[in-house]
Amino acid sequence: MNDSKTRKIIHIDMDAFYAAIEQRDNPELRGKAIAVGGSGGRGVVMTASYEARQYGVRSAMPSVTASRKCPHLIFVKSNREKYKYASDQIRKIFYEYTDLVEPLSLDEAYLDVTENKTGEKYASVIATEIRARIYEVTGLTASAGVSYNKFLAKIASDINKPNGQTIIRPDQADAFLESLPIEKFHGIGKVTAGKMRDMGITDGKSLKSVDLNALVSRFGKAGRHYYHVVRGIDAREVKPDRIRKSVGAEHTFLKDIDSLEGLKDELGKVVERLLERLGKVDRKGYTLTLKLKTSDFQILSRSYTGETALDNRGILTETSDILLDNADIRGRSYRLIGLQISNFRGDTEDDDSEQPRFDFT
Repeated sequence: MNDSKTRKIIHIDMDAFYAAIEQRDNPELRGKAIAVGGSGGRGVVMTASYEARQYGVRSAMPSVTASRKCPHLIFVKSNREKYKYASDQIRKIFYEYTDLVEPLSLDEAYLDVTENKTGEKYASVIATEIRARIYEVTGLTASAGVSYNKFLAKIASDINKPNGQTIIRPDQADAFLESLPIEKFHGIGKVTAGKMRDMGITDGKSLKSVDLNALVSRFGKAGRHYYHVVRGIDAREVKPDRIRKSVGAEHTFLKDIDSLEGLKDELGKVVERLLERLGKVDRKGYTLTLKLKTSDFQILSRSYTGETALDNRGILTETSDILLDNADIRGRSYRLIGLQISNFRGDTEDDDSEQPRFDFT
């Protein structure tokens, strides 16, 4: 057994975090279908309760679509300060067990408990204790995945949601990964999954049968990642000092758009999605970049840097509209629009391998 398989990694993921906090704090919302986010024409669902998810309501869904799917859906305005307070309470609990905590957002984190402060031998016991402590302190439930690397731990945390826990041991990894549908692999979205299915790849077993050169040829650098993770190989360490350099959101249109008015309508949806993600990382950036992709896949971008943090709907809407007005979109049609916040004050240089991608996932 190699060293990478002796690690004990836990991925903690809070259950419907924002919605659960609102239901906790307002008894009238308990057991009801609620969505945190704006209910207006440009509103976007930030998080939906599990009662709403039964109707197909999902995060990042336009509010008008969510209302059609669930007519009795209750919209609740977000409260970032309240969510941040709960997140801080949860993070303190993590540090009771290990200093190797890598937060991914307000509601999820990786923990390396290979050597931990309690001396507990079994990571599954620690995960159970952490989930119990979270509920004791906050009244909120969390799900956990336990395995020997980050990739497997993250997949495991999603299997028995909500309020569940899954362990994937080294001797279980191969069989588990081979049986996993391709869409369940983190990092493989709908577009990539479609390309894989065109190649006859439907699950981990068929992905494993494709050699490295073929995957790299078809998917570039990501192909190397797919080749390794389907074999249970993920050498990434839990890094407590991980610094995120940017936060982005994007939207690909069902049909190409060639008018300023049409692009501005879509831009409003991206602003809402970006606000959600900024709330999760709880950071303030001073540079906003607009990204446009034309129908023939050319990239056009415009950026603005100011002295005021770009951290609220009003300033983001105004600034993104100005960038779009100055982008000179005439004579082209567009398939995608995106926004990125960067230039977080207080950033320090980090290892290149940990630099966040300029992505709009």
